[in-house]
Amino acid sequence: MNVLIDTSVWSLALRRQHLTEAEQEIVNVFKDLIRDARVAIIGPIRQELLSGIKKHEKFETLKLKLSIFKDIQILEEDYIEAAYCYNICRGNGVQGTHIDFLICSIAIRMSLPIFTLDKDFTSYAKHLPLKLL
Repeated sequence: MNVLIDTSVWSLALRRQHLTEAEQEIVNVFKDLIRDARVAIIGPIRQELLSGIKKHEKFETLKLKLSIFKDIQILEEDYIEAAYCYNICRGNGVQGTHIDFLICSIAIRMSLPIFTLDKDFTSYAKHLPLKLL
């Protein structure tokens, strides 16, 4: 089964140099998912990863590395479900970003677990049928 990798995990694996033991374990799981061809990504996560890179050469290098991972197609229904997820969570006092709820929506539609370091997803999972890795 594929796993939808959130920006927080990608960032840890791609940008951090000095890792704690716990962080290295996360990166090892990430590497195993890549090795097993189980990585899933969506365009908004790709955009977040490429945003803020000041040097053009680094941008191009990362863009090339990410190009081996094909985006899951985002459907119109995903945006509607993301709004529904937002409303459910907001109604239960849980705040979140539109991108987070789009990630939730796609993960729910495709029955994908989400690999994230963002604790907000733990809160979302209390109200949405999410699987977290």
